[in-house]
Amino acid sequence: MASDALIYDVHGNLPALEAVLDDARRAGAQRHLLGGDYALFGPWPRETVKALRTLDDAAWIRGNVDRWCADPESSPDDPMFRGPIAACREALGAKIVTELGALPERLVLDGTLYCHASPVSDLRSFTPEPTGEDQELLAAVNERRVVFGHTHVQFQRRTETGVELVNPGSVGLPWDGDPRAAYALVHDDGRIELRRVPYDHRASARAMLERYPDVAWAQRTVRRLEAARMVD
Repeated sequence: MASDALIYDVHGNLPALEAVLDDARRAGAQRHLLGGDYALFGPWPRETVKALRTLDDAAWIRGNVDRWCADPESSPDDPMFRGPIAACREALGAKIVTELGALPERLVLDGTLYCHASPVSDLRSFTPEPTGEDQELLAAVNERRVVFGHTHVQFQRRTETGVELVNPGSVGLPWDGDPRAAYALVHDDGRIELRRVPYDHRASARAMLERYPDVAWAQRTVRRLEAARMVD
């Protein structure tokens, strides 16, 4: 049995989320940890948040795009960001935008630290291979397991100091070449299982074009959905 489903970086991709929630339910997940970046860049921003809000057992944290939607001036001064932020704010409405922006940056549950990108930033994150930044990003962290997302690349490794790093991957917009929705389960014995779930990612790409036709930022999202890579 699984105790927790770790769901990160949905990005408004409702079919991917539904596939993951169904898979987690069948695996016996009893709780959900929601790791941020819920709505921006996808064709179903409001519907995605609504679906997540049906999870009565969920713990939520904030991602960088949730912060940007609540405070657009904090986002990059680039139409490829400002355009989708404006569209997402309109779709969600002021109340939901404010509530998502007010979520905590991190949580500690059952001895695990959950954050969006790293314990010190919602933008700077870990990579699949060790780097010299690991120690800096883990400064003042006492927990032996840190779960994060943001990079949309699913992996699990240990640092030189023995801290377990877990990136469940992106539910709605994977960037590791595998278009299947990515998430992770925490089993009752504490073991982490990284999982992938197939869904019709090409249909999500088509929906993006239908909702936002002839829009450059939407076309970029379509390319990323189709390639499962962070392409321009």
